[in-house]
This record gives sequence, C-alpha cells and structure tokens, in this order.
Amino acid sequence: MADHVDLVLDQWRAQRPDLDVSPMAVIGRLSRLARLVDGRLGATFAAHGLDRASFDVLATLRRSGPPHRLTPTGLMRASMVTSGAITQRLDRLEARGLVTRGPSEVDGRGVVVELTPEGLRLVDDTLPDHLATEHDLLGALSAREREELAAALRTVLESLGDLRP
Repeated sequence: MADHVDLVLDQWRAQRPDLDVSPMAVIGRLSRLARLVDGRLGATFAAHGLDRASFDVLATLRRSGPPHRLTPTGLMRASMVTSGAITQRLDRLEARGLVTRGPSEVDGRGVVVELTPEGLRLVDDTLPDHLATEHDLLGALSAREREELAAALRTVLESLGDLRP
C-alpha cells in the first residue's frame, strides 16, 4: 500500500535520480506522524482542560513521587518543557490551583514547585485517557514492532545527542 510519502519519493526519484532521497521515507513519515499524534494527544488533553505542556509539567511532578515536589530547574530538566516556557506554564498552573511555589527547605533562596491535591487528581484522571490515546495511535503495531520501533528511535535520538538528563 502506498502513502503520500511514497508519492513524494517517486516524484523526487523521477526529477532527481542522481540523489538518494531515502531519508525522506523516514523523516517525511515522522513529520506526518508527529502532526497526527500532536492532534490526537491535544484533543485528549483539551478534554481535561489541559494542553500538552501543562500535562507534561503535572505528569513530571506526579512521577517524581511523593511529595511531588521539584525545583523549577529540576522540573525543566525532567520534563519536555523549555526553560523559557517553564515560568509561564507554572504561572498558569498556579493560577488554576494545580501547583504551588514556595521556598526550598534546603536552600532558603531557592523555590520548589509542588503538585496540589487538585493537580494530583487532574493528572491521575488524565493519564488513563492519555495512555488509551497512545495505545490507539500504535494499534497497528504488534508489541514486538512497538519495541523495535522504540529501540530504533532511541538509537537515532542518542546519535543526535538527546541523552538522558
């Protein structure tokens, strides 16, 4: 079965047979997949009154374990949110009563961000729907194919310097 990327590849091969366009088979599909995944996950988060970055902050605090508290720097490193966006995200989450910011018990000059009971409830309510969406998105793959794809993607990410923080 052919997809849009196959059409693009055929066109390039016809127009520029001197070039190896095979990377487009992977990158093109990854790009198209990213758009589809973002849309589906965005709809799941929106159903819970969240966006992807807000969910990521809440989920990062949740998975850190009790007392669900991190410094803003630790939160940024452990999440998929950039440093420029973290303050903005925290301001919005704090205004909604989902996180609090307070002085660090270790360093009086430092700040810690903590998940509130309402934030904990929201992330715990959202997570099953988020995982159901991800399972649905990968439904065409067997468990073995998922493992192989995850391993291949890890290899590419590591080769590009995306190592564990």
